[in-house]
Amino acid sequence: MPTEKKISSASDCINAMVEGSELKKVRSNSRIYHRYFLLDADMQSLRWEPSKKDSEKAKIDIKSIKEVRTGKNTDIFRSNGVSDQISEDCAFSVIYGENYESLDLVANSADVANIWVTGLRYLISYGKHTLDMLESSQDNMRTSWVSQMFSEIDVDDLGHITLCSAVQCIRNLNPGLKTSKIELKFKELHKSKDKTGTDVTKEEFVEVFHELCTRPEIYFLLVQFSSNKEFLDTKDLMMFLEAEQGVAHINEEISLEIIHKYEPSKEGQEKGWLSIDGFTNYLMSPDCYIFDPEHKKVCQDMKQPLSHYFINSSHNTYLIEDQFRGPSDITGYIRALKMGCRSVELDVWDGPDNEPVIYTGHTMTSQIVFRSVIDIINKYAFFASEYPLILCLENHCSIKQQKVMVQHMKKILGDKLYTTSPNVEESYLPSPDVLKGKILVKAKKLSSSCSGVEGDVTDEDEGAEMSQRMGKENTEPANHVPAKRFQLCKELSELVSICKSVQFKEFQASFQAQKYWEVCSFNEVLASKYANENPGDFVNYNKRFLARVFPSPMRIDSSNMNPQDFWKCGCQIVAMNFQTPGLMMDLNVGWFRQNGNCGYVLRPAIMREEVSFFSANTKDSVPGVSPQLLHIKVISGQNFPKPKGSGAKGDVVDPYVYVEIHGIPADCAEQRTRTVHQNGDAPIFDESFEFQVNLPELAMVRFVVLDDDYIGDEFIGQYTIPFECLQTGYRHVQLQSLTGEVLAHASLFVHVAITNRRGGGKPHKRGLSVRKGKKSREYASLRTLWIKTVDEVFKNAQPPIRDATDLRENMQNAVVSFKELCGLSSVANLMQCMLAVSPRFLGPDNTPLVVLNLSEQYPTMELQGIVPEVLKKIVTTYDMMIQSLKALIENADAVYEKIVHCQKAGTSRPLEIRQERDRGEPEADPLRGSLLRTQQARHRKRRRPEAAAEPRGHTREGKR
Repeated sequence: MPTEKKISSASDCINAMVEGSELKKVRSNSRIYHRYFLLDADMQSLRWEPSKKDSEKAKIDIKSIKEVRTGKNTDIFRSNGVSDQISEDCAFSVIYGENYESLDLVANSADVANIWVTGLRYLISYGKHTLDMLESSQDNMRTSWVSQMFSEIDVDDLGHITLCSAVQCIRNLNPGLKTSKIELKFKELHKSKDKTGTDVTKEEFVEVFHELCTRPEIYFLLVQFSSNKEFLDTKDLMMFLEAEQGVAHINEEISLEIIHKYEPSKEGQEKGWLSIDGFTNYLMSPDCYIFDPEHKKVCQDMKQPLSHYFINSSHNTYLIEDQFRGPSDITGYIRALKMGCRSVELDVWDGPDNEPVIYTGHTMTSQIVFRSVIDIINKYAFFASEYPLILCLENHCSIKQQKVMVQHMKKILGDKLYTTSPNVEESYLPSPDVLKGKILVKAKKLSSSCSGVEGDVTDEDEGAEMSQRMGKENTEPANHVPAKRFQLCKELSELVSICKSVQFKEFQASFQAQKYWEVCSFNEVLASKYANENPGDFVNYNKRFLARVFPSPMRIDSSNMNPQDFWKCGCQIVAMNFQTPGLMMDLNVGWFRQNGNCGYVLRPAIMREEVSFFSANTKDSVPGVSPQLLHIKVISGQNFPKPKGSGAKGDVVDPYVYVEIHGIPADCAEQRTRTVHQNGDAPIFDESFEFQVNLPELAMVRFVVLDDDYIGDEFIGQYTIPFECLQTGYRHVQLQSLTGEVLAHASLFVHVAITNRRGGGKPHKRGLSVRKGKKSREYASLRTLWIKTVDEVFKNAQPPIRDATDLRENMQNAVVSFKELCGLSSVANLMQCMLAVSPRFLGPDNTPLVVLNLSEQYPTMELQGIVPEVLKKIVTTYDMMIQSLKALIENADAVYEKIVHCQKAGTSRPLEIRQERDRGEPEADPLRGSLLRTQQARHRKRRRPEAAAEPRGHTREGKR
């Protein structure tokens, strides 16, 4: 049977409206009525039935319609008691009459809603000339171009071409289409016409091309910005790029460049028009991928101490399967280093013929020669990144073979080895920038008091050591757990510089005695215990010291731990089993994409600043960090393959999409779309989700596509991206396989918007979440440090910060009110508001009712004569918004100056602060205690005391 026809033009929308469809009519009394709506054949009226009104009253004249709004953006929708049960994507409103009344409707699907919105807007634009426009559009630019493609194949001008040629041509124009699907479409068309033979005429070729190569969701988007034309001109494209895609400094030249690059027809290129095919090409190009291209290169400050970065790290790098029986191979190192890994593990044991070997001790894994691994590391160490590589050396060799190790490392790695002794006058590790091109050895090191050629150190067998410690924990203090010892030669010890392996005892001892160049390793079980029981101390510990977390030895299948569990505590080196794909490895790979895949990611400021306080297990907003609302609309999918492990199943899939947020506990969430049955080629989802992200710098978004009707395997594809790398607007998400390869032509089409929490909230609860009275407002506050001098000085900063909060809330409330009057949701930006409201500024005879005065610093709206009440409201609300903005900006400088004055007052009294601090008891406040211990250990290089009272919501660099 022929498949359902796609919408590919305004004519299709009008025809569908004439046939009619069932819509739900929403009333202010919370009642919903099911009515059949249709467009009169003469296209002059919109009617519905059944109705208690007579037929002449149950209609709206098309010429009386002022606008058509999408979503739940009228007073009736906002105040309706069942609004939260209505999908935002299925709702739309017809605004009509001089009093701007609304007819609020809900379609059965987002696709049906789009048909009505597009058709009605077309009718509003062209009125009585609609028929003429529809007829002229039949011979449009697109049809001419497709016909030209046909003529280029039909070189003998026969009027028909072979089925094979037609299929190949369409496949060349749309590589994601399956050959079988194109052939089936031609056969369906021929059967519907009772045609014998397989040759394809020009008309058939054009029809099938329109049917298969038109994406309705992109067509609806095009007409939204093209003023209902079948193409975008340079000004339309400029508006789309600036209002939706967030492209700054856009001009007509840039628009023209895009048109020349993506428009396939010569006519379009010459006229500066972008057709539906050119627009589709653009939206599917790398220019519109969801990943921000700025993050494809190193874009973060690389001059911070090494401890201020997350470091891409591998565990048992030599393994290519499980860690009990799996083979060892040098390809493990090649794979990891090519993926940007900056910390690899070498588990070294005595081997035959006086050659050390690498394998997992006490298991049946195979062995590889140490020398060959060093050769590979030398070759690939800086293949993907120029920043330092850490060799985690787990040494189990005899003195004799340790000397062989040293010889190989010195001979092969040479000057790349970093052996400079740490500067005891410093307090932090060198930066990745300083250590470019260097290889650091992390291993045991002899005491400086050792004068011989060898000495005694604790064993490096992490698995045995940690298992032993965990077993003894209930009966003995952790620092009394006996550890095996072995002999270390001085030559190998001297290769260790700023990554000396030491055993962790407890946080207070580390704050007082640990050197900045000493590194502790934590079994994941022990690290999880500290993360849950001492989250604040763990974060503070990782501000100065490197912490390496490795998987439990019980993971004999080489499964992976969740790296987010330890990144949230600031742990820099979270070692992953690179050979094991899955969710955890997706998170690791996705996370380290954000800084040019260089293997180093700068941690959030709240995890670096010495005096900030952050608990890894916070289940609420983070002090000093502005929460963000992430709005994601999953629109459609393209060319989903069947799951790899679903061998017994046919090619048809029933896809659905999960959108997951990974980060601190307060941010972790997931939502899923409905299932689209038996359509993996072009499923339409059209579902919107909203997530509050409290610590954006540590959050990731993961898209997962699954099959709802699977045999054996449900996984279709995924893509994981750091929150900071999201591009807003309409974006394509390139899906990846379980092992990380890009799936050819498989993608998701989504819309992304990010707003401040106070400017958003769920649409139906916007009044509660945004318009806060002074009593319910959350004011920024200062943390008491129990250092009287500092606390008193910064007390003076509290009133102006409170005033600034009031001004900000007033401003945001005014913005939300303006968006509502413009008929838009809280996700919209101000440019979209101006685009939506500007048509109302013209009267029936095209005389201006409202003009914008751009001569002042802030644009003002001026009424021209008598105007409808709704326009007066818009102008009044706009004025309120501008006045709030002025007050906020004028106040910001005063607030900032007050804070700077407080900081100066604090720095002018260091002696009082120091005396009071030294008199205090560290245990009085956990933050203050860790601060005191840290400062006592760093008496040679003190931090500025004024940073202690940094107010929430502000940065030292300036006003936010």
